[in-house]
Amino acid sequence: MSDWRPLAGPLAASALGEGERVVFCHGFTQTSASWKPIGARVAELGYEAVVVDLPGHGGSGRQRTDLPRTAELLTAMLGPASYVGYSLGGRLCLHAALRSSGVVRRLALIGANPGIIDDGERARRVDGDEALATRVLASVPAFVTEWMAQPLFGSRPPAPDDVAERQTNTAAGLASSLRLAGTGAQAPLWHLLPELAMPVLVMAGERDRKFIDIGRQIATSVREGTFASIADADHAAHLHQPTQVLARLQEWLESATAVTTSGGTVRR
Repeated sequence: MSDWRPLAGPLAASALGEGERVVFCHGFTQTSASWKPIGARVAELGYEAVVVDLPGHGGSGRQRTDLPRTAELLTAMLGPASYVGYSLGGRLCLHAALRSSGVVRRLALIGANPGIIDDGERARRVDGDEALATRVLASVPAFVTEWMAQPLFGSRPPAPDDVAERQTNTAAGLASSLRLAGTGAQAPLWHLLPELAMPVLVMAGERDRKFIDIGRQIATSVREGTFASIADADHAAHLHQPTQVLARLQEWLESATAVTTSGGTVRR
C-alpha cells in the first residue's frame, strides 16, 4: 500500500487507502502519528483512513481554536465519514457529531468525557488546566514525562517513539489546547447525547475505572450505543491493546446496524 498522502485544509491531515472514510483524532500531547498503526490496518480492510493533527498539536500546532470551532473545521474539511476519537479527540468527535449529525455517519470514542456537569468542579478543572499550561510553557519534555506518569495511563513504560512524538509539540500549542479545549473549558454535553442518531461505539480500558463508568453511561444515553471494555488496558487503550481496539472497530464498521434496545446496547 502506498504512503500516507497529505490532505489540503485548515488542519494538518493525511490519508491512506480508498473506500469509505474513517477519521481518527488523537489525544492531548499526541499527534496524528499515534493513530497511524491502527489507521493503516483499517486502510487494508478497504477503507480510507484519515489521521488528523488537532489544534495546538503536530502540523496544526499554530491553530488556536476551541472544540466547537474545531468541530466545524474538521467536518467541513473531511466531510461524511465515521469519526473515531481518543480522549481530547473523542471530545472533539462528540462535538462534531452533535453539530453535524449528517456528516458524522458513525462515532467511536475511547476514554472520552462528555463534560463536567457540576459548575464548581468545572471551575476547579479550569484552574487545574491553567496550572498545567504554566508547567508546559516551562518545558515540554518535562511536562510530557509528568503527563505520562499519571496513574490514568497505568504502570507500563511508554514506548520511546510515543514519547519522542509527543515532545515534538510546542509549548505554546499545548498550552493553548489546555486553555481552549481542556475538559474545564468544555460545556457539558450529557443532556444532548439522546439527540445522537448514528451508531456509537464507546471503548475504555478495563483498568480505566472512571472511563468504564462514563463509557457505559454514554452507551446507554444514545439511541444506538455499544460499549466495549478493552482487556489489559488503561486510558490509552488504542496504544496498550491496538489489536483488540482494531478488532472492535472492524466489527463495528462492518455491522450494518447494531442490534439495540431503547436504552442502547452494552457489550463486553
